[in-house]
Amino acid sequence: MGKIHVLSDQVANQIAAGEVVERPASVVKELLENALDAGATRIRVEIEAGGRKLIRIADNGSGMVRDDVLLAFERHATSKLRSSDDLLSIATLGFRGEALPSIASVARVSVETRAAEEEAGTALEIAGGSILRVEDAGLPPGTTIAVRDLFFNTPARRKFLRSEQTELGHVAALVTHYALANPSKHFELHTATQALLIAPAVANAGERLFQVFGRETFESLIPVAAELDFARAGIPEPPPWKRGEDYEAPEPGYLRVSGFVSKPELQKLNRNSIYVFVNGRLIRDRLVLHAMTEAYRNIIPPTSFPVVLLFLEMPAREVDVNVHPAKTEVRFRQGPFVHDFVRDTVRTALMNARPAASFFAALNSAPTASSSLMVDVSLLPGIDQPVFEPREGSLMPESEGAIEPGDIAGFELSEPIVPPSPGRLGFEGAGMAVGYDEAGFIGGEQATLNSLSTLRPLGQLRDSFILATNEEGLWIVDQHVAHERVLFEKILRERKVEQVQRQRLLMPVLVDLLPEQMVTFAEIAEELERNGFEAEPFGPRTLAVKATPVGLEGKELERMLEEVLGVTEKSAQVDNEETRRTRIAASIACHAAIKVNMRLEPEKIDWLLRELGKTEHPTSCPHGRPIALRYSLKDIQRAFQRI
Repeated sequence: MGKIHVLSDQVANQIAAGEVVERPASVVKELLENALDAGATRIRVEIEAGGRKLIRIADNGSGMVRDDVLLAFERHATSKLRSSDDLLSIATLGFRGEALPSIASVARVSVETRAAEEEAGTALEIAGGSILRVEDAGLPPGTTIAVRDLFFNTPARRKFLRSEQTELGHVAALVTHYALANPSKHFELHTATQALLIAPAVANAGERLFQVFGRETFESLIPVAAELDFARAGIPEPPPWKRGEDYEAPEPGYLRVSGFVSKPELQKLNRNSIYVFVNGRLIRDRLVLHAMTEAYRNIIPPTSFPVVLLFLEMPAREVDVNVHPAKTEVRFRQGPFVHDFVRDTVRTALMNARPAASFFAALNSAPTASSSLMVDVSLLPGIDQPVFEPREGSLMPESEGAIEPGDIAGFELSEPIVPPSPGRLGFEGAGMAVGYDEAGFIGGEQATLNSLSTLRPLGQLRDSFILATNEEGLWIVDQHVAHERVLFEKILRERKVEQVQRQRLLMPVLVDLLPEQMVTFAEIAEELERNGFEAEPFGPRTLAVKATPVGLEGKELERMLEEVLGVTEKSAQVDNEETRRTRIAASIACHAAIKVNMRLEPEKIDWLLRELGKTEHPTSCPHGRPIALRYSLKDIQRAFQRI
């Protein structure tokens, strides 16, 4: 008797479930994508006990006939593929045919569905992969799938689930972001006690973002939109021996990038707030994540990350979605082309927007690890939250007098009113914004740095911060980081045309280095020379510097070299020509810039503000610190109770 045998279908399905069904949110993702593929315009998601007890998704899509319902729970049964050639151009969210049988093998599943052309629908019940009941039923068009007791027959998997609140948070994030990706469809997310999300159909992603998260979140993001013909990428065609007689070169199509990216003042400590959709599919792709990091390089600190909601559209043949069991990763046919276009598009949007940081927003702008684009799923308010808070316009007594008998209402029993939890998104009565332009973004004046050239300096605060004013309000400018940004862009411009100004030293400066720093110097010596340095080894552990960039001298020269040469091993692994160039330029600018506690003449202040206004990105210094904060005229009037 041999040792190798074929696994039963039930065991095979449970193994597949381990790849597809990681947690309740994985079930919601698969069923939600099936509903979208079925053309549904209304989708309702119900969750109990974080998804352990119940996950019910109802849609008004195309539905299924009786035979299709039975086949849908067979392994590798799908309506979206016919041959292996179809794998090269998948235009649907689901295609593997493993989701439903995998879910049914580890839960109790009931399906109610009816195709629009059928007179009667079909009701099906499956538990642990075994069919319990199939019968005709009177149902509306569409499909409703209920998944109960997830992992009831695999207790080891159930034990690894997180708390109900954590699992509900993952589901809420998933449904919210698919709602953002499909603004023309109606989405609802309910628990047993509350409605977490009710998002009626709107015209575009801008309206949906404003609808779900409100004006405050919307105003902290910058719209992004760009399009490029794939013909510029030089798409390779199949060799002549693989072309048929009727072969025609396909249209190259377009790469479209749209969505929203955060202003530099909004930062996170991890990448969990970066959401990317490719042809409507939510993915986690290293290529796009790296493009976003490069777009924000020298704009935010290297340890911080932005908030991003980005939609990529391209021909289906340009992206391979069949590289991960849960379909969360993709592979681009023209990866470098997509990477560079996303990076340049986001970078250009940031530079064109030139957002100004608000004085009040900057006080609370410390990077956090929480997700920004996510609804609040807390069940109870904080203990310090008052049960009753008067709203603006409410009638309150002007004085505390004696209570008259007629002032007291009659006693009656009623259900207790649970106040909303702190941070809960209000969906009732939230009016939609008007004035959207053709691109779908809310019109309105945004605070920008375009008016820096109109600033009139008032003086210095502690010889470190420049106070200036214009018609927009009061501005506070950090003189060190402002000069740092001016020098940084000047160094990069001169480096590009090989016209870096340098100064020869009367006597060479000798700098003692560690052995690993000498190795690093050998690697970047050419780049240092192009930035105005003239240096050479003077012994085994000493460097002789004969010329430096203008403005860099003394102790600052030694500190700059130690900073550039003291690269960690992790940073060296991702160091390339571009990052090395900007890293050296940022270090030179930092150590050559005006220092704090340095008194400036009025002419010097005027020059600095003019030069800062000419820079491409005056929002932050190369290390990510804000340059200018604005105390707007409205904020001043509000503080003095003028408005």
